[in-house]
Amino acid sequence: MMIAKRLGMAALASVITFGIFNSITQNQAFAGDAYVAISQFVEHPALDDVRKGVKDVLAEAGYIEGKGLKWSYESAQGNQATAAQIAKKFAGAGPDVVVAIATPSAQTMVASSKSIPIVFSAVTDPVGAKLVSNMNKPGKNVTGVTDMTPIAAHMKLVKRVVPGAKSLGVISNPGEANSVSLVKLIEQEGPKAGMKVVNAAATKSGDVQAAARSLVGKVDAIYVPTDNTVVTAFEAVVKVGNEADIPVLAGDTGSVARGAVAAAGFNYYDVGRQTGHMVVKILKGSKAGDMAVEGVAKTELYLNKKSAKKQGVTLPADLVKEAKEIVE
Repeated sequence: MMIAKRLGMAALASVITFGIFNSITQNQAFAGDAYVAISQFVEHPALDDVRKGVKDVLAEAGYIEGKGLKWSYESAQGNQATAAQIAKKFAGAGPDVVVAIATPSAQTMVASSKSIPIVFSAVTDPVGAKLVSNMNKPGKNVTGVTDMTPIAAHMKLVKRVVPGAKSLGVISNPGEANSVSLVKLIEQEGPKAGMKVVNAAATKSGDVQAAARSLVGKVDAIYVPTDNTVVTAFEAVVKVGNEADIPVLAGDTGSVARGAVAAAGFNYYDVGRQTGHMVVKILKGSKAGDMAVEGVAKTELYLNKKSAKKQGVTLPADLVKEAKEIVE
Protein backbone atom coordinates (compact mmCIF):
# COMPACT_ATOMS: atom_id res chain seq x y z
CA MET A 1 0.00 0.00 0.00
CA MET A 2 2.86 2.44 0.71
CA ILE A 3 4.18 1.94 -2.85
CA ALA A 4 0.63 2.43 -4.26
CA LYS A 5 0.20 5.70 -2.32
CA ARG A 6 3.51 7.08 -3.64
CA LEU A 7 3.20 5.91 -7.26
CA GLY A 8 -0.52 5.57 -7.85
CA MET A 9 -2.24 2.41 -9.01
CA ALA A 10 -1.34 2.90 -12.70
CA ALA A 11 2.31 3.40 -11.89
CA LEU A 12 2.25 0.35 -9.60
CA ALA A 13 0.74 -1.77 -12.38
CA SER A 14 3.51 -0.54 -14.64
CA VAL A 15 6.16 -1.54 -12.09
CA ILE A 16 4.61 -5.00 -11.69
CA THR A 17 4.33 -5.45 -15.45
CA PHE A 18 7.95 -4.39 -15.92
CA GLY A 19 9.06 -6.75 -13.15
CA ILE A 20 7.24 -9.68 -14.73
CA PHE A 21 8.57 -8.80 -18.19
CA ASN A 22 12.10 -8.41 -16.83
CA SER A 23 11.83 -11.78 -15.04
CA ILE A 24 10.59 -13.46 -18.23
CA THR A 25 13.42 -11.85 -20.22
CA GLN A 26 16.00 -13.09 -17.72
CA ASN A 27 14.51 -16.58 -17.74
CA GLN A 28 14.49 -16.65 -21.54
CA ALA A 29 18.12 -15.54 -21.62
CA PHE A 30 18.99 -18.19 -19.02
CA ALA A 31 17.11 -20.84 -20.96
CA GLY A 32 19.15 -20.00 -24.07
CA ASP A 33 22.50 -20.46 -22.31
CA ALA A 34 24.59 -23.54 -22.92
CA TYR A 35 24.65 -25.67 -19.78
CA VAL A 36 27.83 -27.63 -19.02
CA ALA A 37 28.11 -29.67 -15.82
CA ILE A 38 31.42 -30.96 -14.43
CA SER A 39 31.63 -34.06 -12.26
CA GLN A 40 35.14 -34.50 -10.83
CA PHE A 41 36.05 -37.46 -8.65
CA VAL A 42 38.61 -35.75 -6.45
CA GLU A 43 40.50 -32.48 -6.28
CA HIS A 44 44.22 -32.66 -6.98
CA PRO A 45 46.44 -30.59 -9.32
CA ALA A 46 46.21 -32.84 -12.41
CA LEU A 47 42.41 -33.10 -12.40
CA ASP A 48 42.01 -29.44 -11.46
CA ASP A 49 44.11 -28.57 -14.53
CA VAL A 50 41.76 -30.66 -16.69
CA ARG A 51 38.78 -28.67 -15.44
CA LYS A 52 40.57 -25.37 -16.05
CA GLY A 53 41.52 -26.42 -19.58
CA VAL A 54 37.91 -27.28 -20.39
CA LYS A 55 36.62 -23.96 -19.07
CA ASP A 56 39.27 -21.92 -20.89
CA VAL A 57 38.47 -23.52 -24.27
CA LEU A 58 34.75 -22.91 -23.71
CA ALA A 59 35.48 -19.25 -22.97
CA GLU A 60 37.59 -18.95 -26.11
CA ALA A 61 34.67 -20.35 -28.10
CA GLY A 62 32.35 -17.71 -26.65
CA TYR A 63 30.83 -19.80 -23.84
CA ILE A 64 31.65 -17.67 -20.80
CA GLU A 65 30.20 -18.42 -17.39
CA GLY A 66 27.34 -16.00 -16.77
CA LYS A 67 27.48 -14.78 -20.38
CA GLY A 68 26.05 -17.56 -22.48
CA LEU A 69 27.17 -20.42 -20.26
CA LYS A 70 25.68 -22.00 -17.18
CA TRP A 71 28.52 -23.88 -15.45
CA SER A 72 27.98 -26.40 -12.64
CA TYR A 73 30.86 -28.07 -10.83
CA GLU A 74 30.73 -30.82 -8.21
CA SER A 75 33.57 -32.82 -6.63
CA ALA A 76 33.00 -36.24 -5.07
CA GLN A 77 36.02 -35.70 -2.79
CA GLY A 78 37.20 -39.21 -3.60
CA ASN A 79 33.98 -40.88 -2.47
CA GLN A 80 32.29 -43.31 -4.87
CA ALA A 81 28.87 -42.93 -3.25
CA THR A 82 29.11 -39.15 -3.55
CA ALA A 83 30.07 -39.50 -7.21
CA ALA A 84 26.89 -41.52 -7.75
CA GLN A 85 24.80 -38.82 -6.05
CA ILE A 86 26.35 -36.13 -8.24
CA ALA A 87 25.63 -38.22 -11.34
CA LYS A 88 21.96 -38.57 -10.38
CA LYS A 89 21.74 -34.84 -9.68
CA PHE A 90 23.15 -33.95 -13.09
CA ALA A 91 21.01 -36.55 -14.84
CA GLY A 92 17.94 -34.87 -13.35
CA ALA A 93 19.15 -31.35 -14.18
CA GLY A 94 19.52 -32.17 -17.88
CA PRO A 95 22.61 -30.17 -18.93
CA ASP A 96 23.66 -29.96 -22.58
CA VAL A 97 26.91 -31.79 -21.79
CA VAL A 98 28.40 -33.45 -18.71
CA VAL A 99 32.18 -33.58 -18.43
CA ALA A 100 33.19 -36.46 -16.15
CA ILE A 101 36.76 -36.12 -14.91
CA ALA A 102 38.44 -39.39 -13.82
CA THR A 103 37.16 -42.95 -14.17
CA PRO A 104 34.86 -43.26 -11.10
CA SER A 105 32.96 -40.09 -12.02
CA ALA A 106 32.66 -41.23 -15.63
CA GLN A 107 31.36 -44.66 -14.61
CA THR A 108 28.66 -43.26 -12.33
CA MET A 109 27.63 -40.65 -14.88
CA VAL A 110 27.34 -43.19 -17.71
CA ALA A 111 25.27 -45.43 -15.43
CA SER A 112 22.92 -42.54 -14.63
CA SER A 113 22.10 -41.21 -18.08
CA LYS A 114 21.66 -42.80 -21.50
CA SER A 115 20.68 -39.58 -23.26
CA ILE A 116 22.71 -36.62 -21.95
CA PRO A 117 25.99 -36.23 -23.91
CA ILE A 118 28.88 -37.29 -21.66
CA VAL A 119 32.51 -36.40 -22.34
CA PHE A 120 34.95 -38.15 -20.02
CA SER A 121 38.50 -36.98 -19.39
CA ALA A 122 41.58 -38.33 -17.61
CA VAL A 123 40.23 -41.88 -17.96
CA THR A 124 42.94 -44.52 -18.34
CA ASP A 125 41.05 -47.42 -19.90
CA PRO A 126 37.60 -46.47 -21.27
CA VAL A 127 36.93 -49.97 -22.59
CA GLY A 128 38.08 -51.72 -19.41
CA ALA A 129 35.98 -49.29 -17.36
CA LYS A 130 33.00 -50.21 -19.60
CA LEU A 131 32.40 -46.63 -20.65
CA VAL A 132 32.61 -47.53 -24.34
CA SER A 133 32.97 -50.78 -26.23
CA ASN A 134 34.76 -49.30 -29.23
CA MET A 135 37.26 -46.44 -29.05
CA ASN A 136 36.77 -45.39 -32.69
CA LYS A 137 32.97 -45.70 -32.69
CA PRO A 138 31.75 -45.18 -29.12
CA GLY A 139 28.07 -44.97 -30.07
CA LYS A 140 25.28 -43.95 -27.69
CA ASN A 141 25.92 -40.74 -25.71
CA VAL A 142 29.54 -41.11 -24.61
CA THR A 143 33.02 -40.09 -25.83
CA GLY A 144 36.08 -38.46 -24.32
CA VAL A 145 39.83 -38.29 -23.84
CA THR A 146 41.90 -41.17 -22.47
CA ASP A 147 45.14 -40.58 -20.58
CA MET A 148 46.45 -44.14 -20.84
CA THR A 149 49.96 -43.89 -19.43
CA PRO A 150 52.91 -45.00 -21.60
CA ILE A 151 53.99 -47.51 -18.95
CA ALA A 152 56.86 -49.05 -20.96
CA ALA A 153 58.46 -45.61 -21.28
CA HIS A 154 57.93 -44.98 -17.56
CA MET A 155 59.68 -48.21 -16.62
CA LYS A 156 62.65 -47.14 -18.75
CA LEU A 157 62.63 -43.79 -16.96
CA VAL A 158 62.80 -45.56 -13.59
CA LYS A 159 65.92 -47.39 -14.77
CA ARG A 160 67.50 -44.16 -16.00
CA VAL A 161 66.93 -42.51 -12.63
CA VAL A 162 67.86 -45.62 -10.60
CA PRO A 163 70.05 -47.77 -12.92
CA GLY A 164 70.57 -50.44 -10.28
CA ALA A 165 66.89 -50.88 -9.44
CA LYS A 166 65.91 -54.55 -9.26
CA SER A 167 62.59 -54.11 -7.44
CA LEU A 168 59.89 -51.49 -7.92
CA GLY A 169 57.16 -50.64 -5.42
CA VAL A 170 53.77 -49.62 -6.80
CA ILE A 171 51.08 -48.05 -4.63
CA SER A 172 47.50 -48.11 -5.91
CA ASN A 173 43.85 -48.43 -4.96
CA PRO A 174 42.56 -51.79 -6.27
CA GLY A 175 39.06 -50.32 -6.19
CA GLU A 176 39.84 -47.90 -9.03
CA ALA A 177 39.35 -49.47 -12.46
CA ASN A 178 41.97 -47.21 -14.01
CA SER A 179 44.55 -48.34 -11.45
CA VAL A 180 43.81 -52.02 -12.03
CA SER A 181 44.55 -51.54 -15.73
CA LEU A 182 47.76 -49.65 -15.01
CA VAL A 183 49.05 -52.17 -12.46
CA LYS A 184 48.56 -54.97 -14.99
CA LEU A 185 50.69 -53.05 -17.47
CA ILE A 186 53.33 -52.31 -14.84
CA GLU A 187 53.49 -56.01 -13.95
CA GLN A 188 54.08 -56.74 -17.64
CA GLU A 189 56.60 -54.00 -18.37
CA GLY A 190 58.50 -53.88 -15.07
CA PRO A 191 60.17 -57.30 -15.51
CA LYS A 192 61.07 -56.39 -19.10
CA ALA A 193 63.07 -53.51 -17.63
CA GLY A 194 64.71 -55.87 -15.13
CA MET A 195 62.56 -55.04 -12.10
CA LYS A 196 60.40 -57.18 -9.85
CA VAL A 197 57.11 -55.41 -9.09
CA VAL A 198 55.94 -55.24 -5.46
CA ASN A 199 52.38 -53.99 -4.96
CA ALA A 200 51.04 -52.08 -1.97
CA ALA A 201 47.33 -51.33 -1.70
CA ALA A 202 45.70 -48.18 -0.33
CA THR A 203 41.91 -48.16 -0.52
CA LYS A 204 41.65 -44.64 0.90
CA SER A 205 43.97 -41.66 1.17
CA GLY A 206 44.54 -42.29 4.87
CA ASP A 207 46.10 -45.66 4.00
CA VAL A 208 48.72 -44.27 1.61
CA GLN A 209 51.51 -43.62 4.10
CA ALA A 210 51.19 -47.09 5.64
CA ALA A 211 51.27 -48.61 2.15
CA ALA A 212 54.44 -46.69 1.37
CA ARG A 213 56.08 -47.76 4.64
CA SER A 214 55.29 -51.38 3.87
CA LEU A 215 57.65 -51.12 0.88
CA VAL A 216 60.68 -49.97 2.88
CA GLY A 217 63.43 -52.59 2.72
CA LYS A 218 61.68 -54.39 -0.14
CA VAL A 219 62.13 -52.04 -3.11
CA ASP A 220 64.76 -49.85 -4.76
CA ALA A 221 62.27 -47.30 -6.07
CA ILE A 222 58.58 -46.42 -5.77
CA TYR A 223 56.31 -45.60 -8.68
CA VAL A 224 52.91 -43.95 -8.20
CA PRO A 225 50.60 -44.35 -11.23
CA THR A 226 47.78 -41.92 -12.00
CA ASP A 227 45.71 -43.30 -9.17
CA ASN A 228 43.32 -40.69 -7.73
CA THR A 229 43.42 -42.05 -4.19
CA VAL A 230 47.21 -42.17 -3.95
CA VAL A 231 47.89 -38.92 -5.80
CA THR A 232 45.59 -37.11 -3.38
CA ALA A 233 47.95 -38.12 -0.54
CA PHE A 234 51.16 -38.01 -2.58
CA GLU A 235 53.11 -36.08 0.07
CA ALA A 236 52.79 -39.12 2.37
CA VAL A 237 54.68 -41.25 -0.17
CA VAL A 238 57.34 -38.57 -0.57
CA LYS A 239 57.83 -38.41 3.20
CA VAL A 240 58.60 -42.12 3.28
CA GLY A 241 60.88 -41.83 0.26
CA ASN A 242 62.82 -38.98 1.87
CA GLU A 243 63.20 -40.83 5.18
CA ALA A 244 64.22 -44.16 3.65
CA ASP A 245 66.29 -42.90 0.68
CA ILE A 246 63.89 -44.50 -1.81
CA PRO A 247 63.43 -42.53 -5.06
CA VAL A 248 59.77 -41.80 -5.80
CA LEU A 249 58.63 -41.44 -9.41
CA ALA A 250 55.15 -40.54 -10.65
CA GLY A 251 52.83 -41.07 -13.58
CA ASP A 252 51.76 -37.41 -13.67
CA THR A 253 53.98 -34.36 -13.96
CA GLY A 254 51.98 -32.44 -11.35
CA SER A 255 53.42 -34.71 -8.66
CA VAL A 256 57.00 -33.58 -9.35
CA ALA A 257 56.45 -30.20 -7.69
CA ARG A 258 55.02 -32.15 -4.75
CA GLY A 259 58.18 -34.20 -4.28
CA ALA A 260 58.55 -36.86 -6.97
CA VAL A 261 62.06 -37.14 -8.42
CA ALA A 262 60.79 -37.55 -11.97
CA ALA A 263 57.73 -38.01 -14.16
CA ALA A 264 57.19 -38.25 -17.89
CA GLY A 265 53.55 -37.50 -18.27
CA PHE A 266 50.87 -35.49 -19.93
CA ASN A 267 50.25 -31.84 -19.35
CA TYR A 268 46.78 -32.17 -17.84
CA TYR A 269 45.85 -28.62 -18.69
CA ASP A 270 46.36 -29.61 -22.34
CA VAL A 271 44.27 -32.74 -21.73
CA GLY A 272 41.53 -30.45 -20.45
CA ARG A 273 41.80 -28.22 -23.50
CA GLN A 274 41.54 -31.26 -25.76
CA THR A 275 38.43 -32.29 -23.82
CA GLY A 276 37.04 -28.77 -24.09
CA HIS A 277 37.26 -28.82 -27.87
CA MET A 278 35.13 -31.99 -27.88
CA VAL A 279 32.56 -30.28 -25.65
CA VAL A 280 32.39 -27.28 -28.00
CA LYS A 281 31.74 -29.58 -30.98
CA ILE A 282 28.83 -31.18 -29.12
CA LEU A 283 27.39 -27.78 -28.15
CA LYS A 284 27.51 -26.87 -31.84
CA GLY A 285 25.56 -29.98 -32.85
CA SER A 286 27.92 -32.97 -33.05
CA LYS A 287 26.80 -36.22 -31.43
CA ALA A 288 29.03 -37.62 -28.69
CA GLY A 289 28.64 -41.21 -29.87
CA ASP A 290 29.84 -40.29 -33.36
CA MET A 291 33.11 -38.85 -32.04
CA ALA A 292 36.07 -41.22 -31.59
CA VAL A 293 37.71 -41.39 -28.17
CA GLU A 294 40.92 -39.36 -28.34
CA GLY A 295 44.30 -40.25 -26.86
CA VAL A 296 47.11 -37.90 -25.78
CA ALA A 297 50.32 -38.40 -27.74
CA LYS A 298 52.68 -35.81 -26.25
CA THR A 299 54.53 -36.40 -22.98
CA GLU A 300 56.77 -34.05 -21.04
CA LEU A 301 59.65 -34.82 -18.66
CA TYR A 302 59.70 -33.09 -15.29
CA LEU A 303 62.51 -33.47 -12.74
CA ASN A 304 63.00 -32.41 -9.12
CA LYS A 305 66.68 -32.01 -8.17
CA LYS A 306 65.86 -31.20 -4.56
CA SER A 307 63.91 -34.43 -4.15
CA ALA A 308 66.62 -36.40 -5.94
CA LYS A 309 69.13 -35.26 -3.34
CA LYS A 310 66.77 -36.06 -0.45
CA GLN A 311 66.00 -39.51 -1.87
CA GLY A 312 69.62 -40.45 -2.54
CA VAL A 313 69.94 -40.29 -6.34
CA THR A 314 71.94 -38.24 -8.81
CA LEU A 315 70.10 -37.32 -11.98
CA PRO A 316 72.09 -38.12 -15.17
CA ALA A 317 73.18 -35.06 -17.15
CA ASP A 318 71.55 -36.31 -20.36
CA LEU A 319 68.24 -36.74 -18.54
CA VAL A 320 68.45 -33.21 -17.14
CA LYS A 321 68.96 -31.86 -20.67
CA GLU A 322 65.75 -33.55 -21.83
CA ALA A 323 63.58 -32.08 -19.08
CA LYS A 324 60.92 -29.54 -19.92
CA GLU A 325 60.81 -28.36 -16.33
CA ILE A 326 63.21 -28.78 -13.41
CA VAL A 327 62.37 -28.08 -9.78
CA GLU A 328 65.55 -26.85 -8.15
